Amino acid sequence: MPSSAFSRILNHVEPFQNRRDAGRRLAERLRQYANRDDVLVAGLLRGGVPVASEIAQKLNAPLDVLLVRKLGAPGQPELALGAIASGGIRVLDHDLIRHMALTEQQVAEIISREEAELHRREHLYADLRPQITIRDKIVIAVDDGVATGASMMAAISVLHAAGAKKVVVAVPVAPPHAIRDLSLVAHEVVFIKTADYFPAVGFFYQDFSQTTDEEVREILRRQLS
Repeated sequence: MPSSAFSRILNHVEPFQNRRDAGRRLAERLRQYANRDDVLVAGLLRGGVPVASEIAQKLNAPLDVLLVRKLGAPGQPELALGAIASGGIRVLDHDLIRHMALTEQQVAEIISREEAELHRREHLYADLRPQITIRDKIVIAVDDGVATGASMMAAISVLHAAGAKKVVVAVPVAPPHAIRDLSLVAHEVVFIKTADYFPAVGFFYQDFSQTTDEEVREILRRQLS
C-alpha cells in the first residue's frame, strides 16, 4: 500500500487508469488532426503503442511503430544514458555519462546490446507495419510518458531524417524540463499533465503493467484488418 504522502500526491495528479485511458484523453487534444490523409500516428515501442492505438482510432489515422531503444545505465536501467533508433540514430547524455564515470567500452557494450534488441524488433514487426512513407506527413509521435526525453529525442531525429513535414509529440505526462527540451526539436508538444516531482512514468498510472511484444503485434493486426 502507498504511504499517505504518496496517496496525497497521487490523488492530486489524478492518475491515468491505464495506457488506453491516457490515449483516449490525449486524442481529445489532437482533434485538429482527425480525418486527414497526411497524418500518421506512431507509437514508441512498446508502451507507447497502446496509447497511440487509441489516438489513431479516434483520429481515423494509420498507426505505425517507432523503433527506439533507451540506453539504461548499469545497475539503473530506468536511468537513461541516451537512446538509439532505426537508421543509426544515437542520442547520448554525455554529461550523465561523465558524471557516472563510464568508460567508452562500457557505453559501447550498452549500445551493442540495445542495437541487437532493436534489430530483433525490426524483424518481429516488419510484417505488420503499414507501407506508408513518412516523407511529407504530419507524424504524431506517441509514448506513455516522458522522463528524461532521450527515447523521444531519438524518435524525433528519425522522423526529421525521414522527411516528416511536421512532428507532433504527444505524451500523457512529462516533467517541465522534458517538455521544454522536446519543444526545441518538435513542431508541437501535446501533453495532459506535467509535474516537477517525477519519480517515474508509472507513478502517474493506476495500471502500468508491461506491454508485451504479442500485445503490440495484436494491436497492429487489428489496425491492418
